[in-house]
Amino acid sequence: MNTDIRMLLEAVRDGTASVDDALLQLKRSPFEDIGYAKVDMHRSIRQGAAEVIYGAGKTPEQIIGIAKTMLERGQERILITRLSPEAAEAVSAALPLTYHPDARIGILGHMPRPTGLGKVVIATGGTSDIPVAEEAALTAEIMGSEVVRLYDVGVAGMHRLLAHLDLIMDASVIIAIAGMEGALASVVGGLADCPVIAVPTSVGYGASFGGVSALLSMLNSCASGVSVVNIDNGFGAGFLANRINHMGGTK
Repeated sequence: MNTDIRMLLEAVRDGTASVDDALLQLKRSPFEDIGYAKVDMHRSIRQGAAEVIYGAGKTPEQIIGIAKTMLERGQERILITRLSPEAAEAVSAALPLTYHPDARIGILGHMPRPTGLGKVVIATGGTSDIPVAEEAALTAEIMGSEVVRLYDVGVAGMHRLLAHLDLIMDASVIIAIAGMEGALASVVGGLADCPVIAVPTSVGYGASFGGVSALLSMLNSCASGVSVVNIDNGFGAGFLANRINHMGGTK
């Protein structure tokens, strides 16, 4: 569901915005060309979520320029992923950035009130998977989902996961994040009645091949209802989980 466009139409219906004002917002250029970037201003209209800034490979000046363009066009919240501490420091000098170093995520604006249909549960195999999990969690939260963190519940100590069956059964979508052999996704997939998004991480010893071992295990899971995103792609998992959590409407 496209929350922004629905709010605009409801404002017209309620008389708090005129038809001309709404038409102006819809007619404004779908992207802003600032030379080194073409900022997609209609992303939220098409996909229900605004463009996200991928920080890796961009200079702080480029990140600041893109973010300022988005803010000037009325975007209330901006998510910046894969943002290094050095770049975050430079951006913070120009904009009111909240930086989460573990997740390498910067956020401009306040977290919204959750509007999803239920809870997104994020489970990790170990503590070493938490940076990827936090990237997923913050992504889902800034897009309007309520997130429950369930960290360090890997298969090496199955009782830790089984002690939280109530959370597993109550979730609308689960993100299972693990390195090593990636078995957590199959276990969770065999317990839950909701979609499970598996995230392989690059955590593990030499034969884990930087997360390839976990990726192949998750792709070959015998548990039904498990989908897989790329290695260490917490953002992709959080984005997809939020979309699933908003399917059919909002609460």
